[in-house]
Amino acid sequence: MRTVLVTRPQGEAERWVQQLQAQGLAAQALPLMAIEPVIDAAARQALWQGLPQWSALMFVSGNAVAQFFGPGAGAWPAGVRALAPGPGTARALVRCGVPPECIDAPPEDAPQFDSEALWAVMGERDWRGRSVCVVRGQGAREARSSGRDWLAQQLQAAGARVDDVAVYRRTVPDWTPAQHQRMQAAQTDGSLWLFSSSEAVVNLPAGLRWHAAQALATHPRIAQAARQAGFGRVQETRPALADVVASIKSGPP
Repeated sequence: MRTVLVTRPQGEAERWVQQLQAQGLAAQALPLMAIEPVIDAAARQALWQGLPQWSALMFVSGNAVAQFFGPGAGAWPAGVRALAPGPGTARALVRCGVPPECIDAPPEDAPQFDSEALWAVMGERDWRGRSVCVVRGQGAREARSSGRDWLAQQLQAAGARVDDVAVYRRTVPDWTPAQHQRMQAAQTDGSLWLFSSSEAVVNLPAGLRWHAAQALATHPRIAQAARQAGFGRVQETRPALADVVASIKSGPP
């Protein structure tokens, strides 16, 4: 049985490994990104005090939610919408105390969970004169999210003012010698790389060749990044667990 290499940040990767193993799959965490906070309790409290000025806040991921709702956070203000690109981020908002009726997110059966799917849910509203804050992370290589930029452009074209705030930083992990060896072996041993971020693909160590390696990507933009990195076989899937499992099980042994 081939091994699925989960490239999410450590905590998320471990949760996915447990879920994949529960489905009878061989899975191993091999994080290609690390998450570091860039906001302390005092700065977070000041941010929360100014929260009512926004019509909506768009959270780019569960990590954005976790850092925004850390020490110094308060109660979610009435009248402010919380925007999420997917159900996972929406569930994280609910766990942090945001009333479900205040959250806009793509439905569970949406073809993709991204900015385009979110815009399909909330784009018909009147955004003229309204202000939106994008709660995001900083990339280790200052990479920008094309999806996030696209959503900001749609909102601005609809008459909204869009700002953003970074609450965490994505960095390249300090890999152990064993992890470096695992990456080298995964060039040719039939392992399946599970990518949920284009930045994870970019963070792969230089000098390795992927023409004989396989990747499973949870978005077309991520699949494109994997192909550009040289992966010989790239498959796309919806990001929901059931779809990922089905894609893995339908692939070559």
